[in-house]
Amino acid sequence: MDSLLQKIYRMTRNDIVEARKHLVVGGGTPGPTLVRGKGVRVWDVDGKSYIDCTSQSWAMYLGFGNEEIAEALYEHSKNMTHIHQGFDSLPRFYLARELAKLAPGTLNRVSFTVGGGPAIEAAMKIALRNRKTSKEFIALWDAYHGTILSAASASWIATQASGRFTGQQNFLHMLHTVHRVPNPYCYRCYFGQQPDTCDLMCAEMLRLTLQRGVNGPAAGLLVEPVQASGGQIILPKRYLERVRQICNEFGVLLIYDEIQTYCRIGEWFAAIHYGVYPDIIVLGKGLGGGLPIAAIIIDDKLESFGMDVEELHTFANNSLAQVAAAKQIEIIERDGVLENTRRVGAYLAEHLQSLQQEFPEIGDIRQVGLHIGVEFIQDPKTKEPAVDKCVQIRDEGMKLGAIFGLGGARRNVLKIKPPLILKLDEADEILDILRQAIRRVLRS
Repeated sequence: MDSLLQKIYRMTRNDIVEARKHLVVGGGTPGPTLVRGKGVRVWDVDGKSYIDCTSQSWAMYLGFGNEEIAEALYEHSKNMTHIHQGFDSLPRFYLARELAKLAPGTLNRVSFTVGGGPAIEAAMKIALRNRKTSKEFIALWDAYHGTILSAASASWIATQASGRFTGQQNFLHMLHTVHRVPNPYCYRCYFGQQPDTCDLMCAEMLRLTLQRGVNGPAAGLLVEPVQASGGQIILPKRYLERVRQICNEFGVLLIYDEIQTYCRIGEWFAAIHYGVYPDIIVLGKGLGGGLPIAAIIIDDKLESFGMDVEELHTFANNSLAQVAAAKQIEIIERDGVLENTRRVGAYLAEHLQSLQQEFPEIGDIRQVGLHIGVEFIQDPKTKEPAVDKCVQIRDEGMKLGAIFGLGGARRNVLKIKPPLILKLDEADEILDILRQAIRRVLRS
């Protein structure tokens, strides 16, 4: 082992305590100190094993320690790692072509950047470039698009959606005005509608806002096809169809934030799953197989960036991350990973519904692929959110050896989003741990 790695891996608890004094972290849910991972599991400094239902910020699609990706990265790193954005590179050409092949319709041109938030901003720039008389954007209630100032302006973290104001209030003087419209949260419809008789008032509110609530024409509408941080809210197909019509009517660009839906819902893109195509797709998180990379894919009808310093990042041409992203695409296609995502996701949903019969405090189960949320309530009649209980269930799950996530705006939603290579016996393990955790919290 490399001598430096020996020093790192042999850090003691005292070393960690001392080093912590020098570290600043601006967010996230605290967890154990992790040292290694393999497949869907990670291990902490004490040797305790966890099955990871967060995929580490939903990013590790092929799990941990994938040897094929590691080997491809090792071979490529001996030739080149960092390349300036202005220089052409073979990995960038290759990955752009592969993403364009996979993307639906006439979404054929790709621009790379360094992370999800900057990619959202890149999409906003494209919208402004193509709607030169516009300055306003629309987002949905409970949306989450990132923490950089432009993305945070369109996210729930700048509001009181979770019942309190977050640290984004420290930056209000730099946040932008983004108009928000109701999301289609069918389990808690703001308009008292029932799914079988719903008249899509939430979509009509978008139309009325564009007509009466925005100064001048809007540039773009940001939409997560599945609102992750907002509580695993799956947007209905007919809602997106109506939204597409409204955007066409008002000349507003429809931007899909697919940072968490790329591959995870069992299709390459949510746009394919729904059959409703946007003008721009934003990618991040799992795109790079665990390495930092993000991208936007834009429709052929749109003007793209010019070379006059419109979009420039030192590491936007990260050749290592591009190789990892391309290798991940190859493995996903070869090994039927998307089919596995659909199959194992449906298996989890079926057994979660059985669990719901045992625990009526499970108010709603929202699943598409391995993009799963379980909403906990105090009582089925009132649907009062059971935030404290959900947090406790998450904590008990950690003790039992499973890492679950929590909804951001709605912390009464437990998120189950493991790597896409999850097997059925591993799904059974997740279900068993969850059952034990729920029983400990709700039936003790």
